[in-house]
Amino acid sequence: MPTANGGAFLTLGCKGRTGLDMVREAAAGAAAIISVGTCASFGGVQAAKPNPTGAKGVHAVIDRPVINLGGCPPSSSNIVGTLMYYIMFGKLPALDTFNRPKWAYGARVHDNCERRGHFDAGEFVEEFGDEGAENGYCLYKMGCKGPYTYNNCPQERFNNHTSWPVLAGHGCIGCSEPDFWDDMADFEKPLGRQLLHGLDATADTIGAVTLGLTAVGIGAHAVGSFFAGAYNDEDNEK
Repeated sequence: MPTANGGAFLTLGCKGRTGLDMVREAAAGAAAIISVGTCASFGGVQAAKPNPTGAKGVHAVIDRPVINLGGCPPSSSNIVGTLMYYIMFGKLPALDTFNRPKWAYGARVHDNCERRGHFDAGEFVEEFGDEGAENGYCLYKMGCKGPYTYNNCPQERFNNHTSWPVLAGHGCIGCSEPDFWDDMADFEKPLGRQLLHGLDATADTIGAVTLGLTAVGIGAHAVGSFFAGAYNDEDNEK
């Protein structure tokens, strides 16, 4: 939602009403508010630096509880499932720190990826089109952001549950996370020590010795524990 210049970067209709004004009006009488997609949830590409339009997620411009369904695009199952939960139980589902339903965003992409076994075995794609790519090896070295991304893409998939980016041969770009355009780039290079706390350096030597393989496994789980712990700590504080 553009907020700079009073929201003038998004105007609608013959009277030129701003989207900011319209979303606030709609939210005032809504029983529940669900932001569908990363743009509505966190601002998306429009909010990437330098963000000249002052783009923000819907939750940042209204004073009502909001459920964020991050993803570019989000899974249709996550949309329908969240709506059905509210319709059936009359309340919002349990949410994580970023107000995403835990039932859909409670696990890392990395943990449920069909290529996870190759990661643990030290089998990586070194460049697109190589033998590792043909064999379905792990895409971590090609920039996959699955270790930092919380979503159920590996289970739900897209296009009638037939596929998702990693199965199609490209790494996860972390599109369901806040500020992913800034935090996850370059999308075809590992983040390395920036967020992995040394996992990238270990991954380069994985498989050389048994100890190296064990270290990577520990490092991968440490990353998940780090973020999961942060989520739980903030949830407990609330």
